[in-house]
Amino acid sequence: MSLRSGAVHEEARLSDGRLVRVRVGLAEDPYVAPRELDTVVAELRDEQGHVLGVVSTVLDAADDGPARRLARAIAHKLEAGEIEPTAGDIEPLADEIP
Repeated sequence: MSLRSGAVHEEARLSDGRLVRVRVGLAEDPYVAPRELDTVVAELRDEQGHVLGVVSTVLDAADDGPARRLARAIAHKLEAGEIEPTAGDIEPLADEIP
């Protein structure tokens, strides 16, 4: 399976009750056809859909399994209070293949 068929999504409930949606998938670029994209991003959004942070990852479109593990790891660390829902806090996780 490939991330070209769809992004990976997870949800995390923060200690303050906020819900954060984690998306790991191909970058969305209206000027580039999805079949030509290979950049995979990790993205955090709040319940209203506002972007809290986006970072590029070391993954590519074929890395479906690692993308699932990355999304789960980010959600777990958010729920545990180990990281904040910011690009700076998820960047170190996105820089490694899980």
